Amino acid sequence: PAVITFSFSTITNSILQGIDRMNLDYYKTFYYVALSKNFTKAAELLGNNQPNVTRSMNNLEAELGCRLFARSNRGVSLTPIGEQLFQYVSAAMNNLEQGEEEIKKTLNIENGLVTIGSSETALRLMLLERLGSFHEEHPKIHFRISSYSTPQTIQALKEGKIDFAVISTPVDIKKPLHKTPLMTFQDVLIGGSKYRELASKTRSLNELMSYPFVSLPPETGTRMFYTQYFMNQHLSFHPEIEVAATDQIRLMVRYNLGIGFCPDDLAADYIARGEVCQIHLQEEIPKRQICLVTDESKVLSSAARKLRDALAADANYRPFFCDC
Repeated sequence: PAVITFSFSTITNSILQGIDRMNLDYYKTFYYVALSKNFTKAAELLGNNQPNVTRSMNNLEAELGCRLFARSNRGVSLTPIGEQLFQYVSAAMNNLEQGEEEIKKTLNIENGLVTIGSSETALRLMLLERLGSFHEEHPKIHFRISSYSTPQTIQALKEGKIDFAVISTPVDIKKPLHKTPLMTFQDVLIGGSKYRELASKTRSLNELMSYPFVSLPPETGTRMFYTQYFMNQHLSFHPEIEVAATDQIRLMVRYNLGIGFCPDDLAADYIARGEVCQIHLQEEIPKRQICLVTDESKVLSSAARKLRDALAADANYRPFFCDC
C-alpha cells in the first residue's frame, strides 16, 4: 500500500509537530494494545472499554496516516511500521515508569534522598551532629552532602543542584531564597608556641599587622568577613598563607606557620591541650551565624522537608543574634 512508502522519520516528524494537539493517551493505549494484541484485553488493563480503545487507535492511525495494526479474528498484530513505532513508544513508557518509581522513592519520607550543600564551618560546627540524630530516627533516608564555600553553596542552591544549604555568615541572598538562623558561634584568634608571648596580654589588631596570618581564600565567606573586620579598623587583611579548610588553619597555626582565626568550639581542644593559645583582642570579633538557606520557589521532597523542619525546629532551643 502507498502508506508504507512513508519513511519512519516522516512519521516521527508528524508526531513531533502534532504533539500539542494529539492526545498523548493514544500512545499509552497503543502500547497496551501492542502488548496484549487484543483491544478488549488492552481496555481491561487501561480501565477503559473496548469501543474507546478501538476509537483511539483509529484516530492515531488517521493522525499518522498509516496502519499500525493488522486486524484479524484472532486479535491484532503490529504492522512493520507499527513495530518501528512500538520501539520508541515502549522505550518512552519504560522511562516514564522508571521515573515515576524514582519520584515515589524520593517523596517517600522513609526512603528519600536529601541533597545538602554546606560550608565546612557549618558542617563541622552543627550539621554533622544534627544529621547523626536525624539518621537515628530515619535510617533509610540517604544524604548527599557537598561541601563548598558559602558563595559556592548559594550558587548551587540557585542552580537546583541541592535541596537546601547550611552555611556560615556572612551571606547576601535575595528572594526567592530565604535564610533561617540556626545557631551563633564566636571566632577566636589563635597562635602556636612560637607566638605564645602574644597571649600574655590583650592586643590590638594594629600590633599584630607584622605577624603572618593564615586564612581561607578570598572567595570564601570567612575571608570576606575578616576583610571587612580589618577594614572597620582601617587596616588591610593580607594573609601570608591561604588554606582550603578551617581545619588546616588550626594545623598551620599549631606548627607555627602563622596566627589565624578559628571558631572557638573547634579551637577549644587544641587550646586545652596547650597546642595553641588564644590571643585576646581589644577589637571585639563580631559573632557569626550558621543559617539554613532554602529556595522558596522550589518544592522539596518529603524527606528534605522533614530534615529542613528538624533543623529549623532545633534552632528554637539556641540563642542567636542574627540579622538574617
